[in-house]
Amino acid sequence: MKFKSRKDTFFTIIIYTLFVVLVGILLINIGNGEIGKGGISVFLIILAEIILFAWIYYGTNYELSEDFLRYKSGPFRGKIAINSIKKILKGKTLWVGMKPATARKGLIIKYNKFDEIYISPQTNDLFIEKILQLNSEIEIITE
Repeated sequence: MKFKSRKDTFFTIIIYTLFVVLVGILLINIGNGEIGKGGISVFLIILAEIILFAWIYYGTNYELSEDFLRYKSGPFRGKIAINSIKKILKGKTLWVGMKPATARKGLIIKYNKFDEIYISPQTNDLFIEKILQLNSEIEIITE
């Protein structure tokens, strides 16, 4: 089953602010005629950043299968064995670490011995319900 990532206002404001700033820098460089003076490299770097941020914003999702939780967030992808998941902390935000997420108050998934990842499915409750059907031994901690 596939789950889209929830997008909260905080993350949306950050992404759109970055878009506006980066596009503004591009327009200023074009207006000043700096593109022809070696500014093409600046143009390409800024364009790549805009594409990366858009890819992360619109391309973040999660998929549960019988054996794995797969996550995609732009170019960042991975999978976690369902049977290696020990705990899920619901309603928390992980500020440091692996975060293929676009919202706060999602799920911190603890797996293996010391690994953790933060995700933000559209609905935390539905995601937890579906993952518990695959592995009922996962401990759910609500905070």
